[in-house]
Amino acid sequence: MAKDASLQKVLVVTGMSGAGRSTVGNALEDLGWYVVDNLPPQMIGPLVDLASKAGDTVPKIAAITDVRGGRLFADLEQSVESLRATADVRVLFLDATDETLVRRFEQVRRPHPLQGDGTLIDGILAERAKMLSMRESSDVIIDTTELNIHQLSTKIHDTFAEADSPGLQLTITSFGFKYGVPTDVDNVADMRFLPNPFWNPELRGHTGLEALVSDFVLAQKGASEFVDAYSSALEQVIAGYQRENKRHATIALGCTGGKHRSVAIAEELASRFRRIEGVAVTVRHRDLGKE
Repeated sequence: MAKDASLQKVLVVTGMSGAGRSTVGNALEDLGWYVVDNLPPQMIGPLVDLASKAGDTVPKIAAITDVRGGRLFADLEQSVESLRATADVRVLFLDATDETLVRRFEQVRRPHPLQGDGTLIDGILAERAKMLSMRESSDVIIDTTELNIHQLSTKIHDTFAEADSPGLQLTITSFGFKYGVPTDVDNVADMRFLPNPFWNPELRGHTGLEALVSDFVLAQKGASEFVDAYSSALEQVIAGYQRENKRHATIALGCTGGKHRSVAIAEELASRFRRIEGVAVTVRHRDLGKE
């Protein structure tokens, strides 16, 4: 039976300590989920009620809960079953082999929450016994034994992203070198090799957003060749970002004042990259409007 689309979406993330809950939480946040870590099971219901009153502002909730909650964690199954009557609930269980969990705890030099005066493996085995029933009733089980953090993030994206969710958020920004090079970018290109429309009295008062300037810039020798070569090279970079689960990237194009050449080329590149499946393009002109 299809679930009511109006129901609050809730993903309960649980599983073995050291199996990757923090990585999953970060990946879900990137997908637009409202993530709450180390939430007692008894608080999931009130959180869902609060989110429902907020309407579309909190469309998807991910509650990470585990044995760190101590005695409170014992009510998880009951809390989940109660929620299923009023919300669209799924349970994600993260697992890994005992050997993998031991190695991960040793790498971060932290004790297992259930080991007490015993060893790491004592804590892991105690947790596995507590988790057995929850694992069997989970909707999705992911074994992270062979996954690094990037592969796990990709797995989460593939499993929980909306059908129309882009794989990469690409920002293309123009800027003026005289105002400084942006520091929060992945690639920078210099457009000052092209003639500056500023020195043309008919173009000086216009911007690269206008066809008058854009046509002038793109008609200059080397402009179209640059756009073809640079976009071709960046397509390979973008494909690599997608393979490596990089969800956000910024390309910056600069000219002297950030008004003419960089703006025109940024708009041209954006029109090309919007044709790439799985890429959402945003264009920003940082220095447009400055003197």
